Amino acid sequence: MFLVVLGAVLALISLYLWQRLIRDTTRPGRVRRVLTAAHLVLTTLLFAALIGPRFVGVNESRWYAWPGYLWLGAMWYLLLLLLAFEPVRLVLRAVLARRARANADPGPDEPAERPNPDRTLDRRLFLARAGAVAAGAVSVGLVGIGAATALGPPAVVRLPVRLRRLDPALGGYRVAVVSDIHLGPLMGRAHTERIVAMINRAEPDLVAIVGDLVDGTVDELGRAAEPLRDLVSRDGVFFVTGNHEYFVDDPDGWVRELDRLGVHTLRNENTLIRRGGAAFHLAGVNDLVGNRRADGPDLDRALSGVDAARPTVLLAHQPVLVGEAARRGVDLQLSGHTHGGQLWPFHYLVRLEQPALAGLSAVGDTQLYVTRGAGFWGPPVRIGAPPDITVLTLQPGT
Repeated sequence: MFLVVLGAVLALISLYLWQRLIRDTTRPGRVRRVLTAAHLVLTTLLFAALIGPRFVGVNESRWYAWPGYLWLGAMWYLLLLLLAFEPVRLVLRAVLARRARANADPGPDEPAERPNPDRTLDRRLFLARAGAVAAGAVSVGLVGIGAATALGPPAVVRLPVRLRRLDPALGGYRVAVVSDIHLGPLMGRAHTERIVAMINRAEPDLVAIVGDLVDGTVDELGRAAEPLRDLVSRDGVFFVTGNHEYFVDDPDGWVRELDRLGVHTLRNENTLIRRGGAAFHLAGVNDLVGNRRADGPDLDRALSGVDAARPTVLLAHQPVLVGEAARRGVDLQLSGHTHGGQLWPFHYLVRLEQPALAGLSAVGDTQLYVTRGAGFWGPPVRIGAPPDITVLTLQPGT
């Protein structure tokens, strides 16, 4: 159902762009036919990028996923720019129409001017072409900058976080947080290798991968995920499922594969992280989309047996679970999912669904940290939301 609705919306956007960028800017003839054909090819590649991996496989869809998804990013900003230009276009067309009527109906002492349809058409074409060129130039520039940001190395964000009840012996404990790596048609093994190298250079005590690692099956993306075995940390690498892990037919296959790579999945469970006599609880819950498979989050089970005298750090892909975490006395929740909005102005839409977009915030006595993620989904473009890997340094206190 989601794909049907998305397809209908994209078809309407594509039709609107054809109207403004091609039909309004050209006269009937060869040029219009060529541009229309090019527009249809790009739109076809877009739909193929959206549905192709499910039917032909991730690896087989790479060649058309790149132009399809880049066109999706360009479509989005072309739409915004052309809609913003609509009031100006309507005003200018009204001015031209008023001038044409004035020339056709002069005063009693002025000679009548014969209407010139070609001149009116030329003016409308000029306005349409000027708007199309401006929108095209700005959108290409934005997509270019956004692609360079999305495909470049993630920023390493270093942030101190104070936890009540944290034993001073654990002061300075480093947790590397990464999310939304999104291995798939556009990002593969080299993407994983770069992330692993950056995390290892930070020398963390623990690595937390908070969901949306893959957009495909183990058979398709197992080789791309293999570098995760090279992650180095004193107390291990932990993972919780994101919504995208449930979009494949066998999410349990990835749990088994990650275990083979030395990445432990916390599935509504917790473990004790020790340093000498000091310790804190690390808990993890499944993603909310797991409810569709009777495999959703269960905070009561995940927090079963925790010692209230010790702090608890919860891994949960979606920030929206922080309300339940706060009611259960969790000290710190680590999440991803939002991509920091990824494409402006989606930032505002994400805030309607999630309690935080990125960074550190609090709900009651529970702190929430949301990473913007190290990858992307859909268009390989990030505007106003650069990718990141975060290293949190735990300190005792409030």
